[in-house]
Amino acid sequence: MSSLWQRSSPEQRILGLATVALVLDQLTKFVVVQTLELNDRKIVFDGFFNFVHWGNTGSAWSIFHDSNAALAVVAVLALGALWWGRRHFESHRLPGQIALGLLFGGIAGNLIDRLLPQRRHVVDFFYFHLYPRGGGEAYFPAFNVADVAICTGVGLLLLFAWHTAPAPSGQPGTE
Repeated sequence: MSSLWQRSSPEQRILGLATVALVLDQLTKFVVVQTLELNDRKIVFDGFFNFVHWGNTGSAWSIFHDSNAALAVVAVLALGALWWGRRHFESHRLPGQIALGLLFGGIAGNLIDRLLPQRRHVVDFFYFHLYPRGGGEAYFPAFNVADVAICTGVGLLLLFAWHTAPAPSGQPGTE
């Protein structure tokens, strides 16, 4: 396996990791859809973590709620722009290939959800929450494997950009 990885081109590595992220995302969503009704929940750790089956027609934190079609177009444009500009994101190095592979797989996973006629929403299922002493619920919005892949990919790209950014001219060590 490692020799195959080493013989692969950067594009093949990106697409290979994207495929792994996409398959894992779609497989987990399939399990959720088959085991939980829409808007249902299964308590895993009471007061902390539930598996849920929630549909999201918006983006993160349900921003742009009921904008499924527009967000599908944005996803297609983002995939195209990222592929076209991949050389600006360290695609020649393995860490950049991992980040881009995660991004492509995650974006494609949520895009498939938006385009499937039986869904027309992104399936979210990880739900973390707490019940503070003062009452109410403190929670992180439900998310899925694709969201984890996207956030990890973006985080890695930001880390690479910060780590490899050249010092401003005129600073010591730039001459």
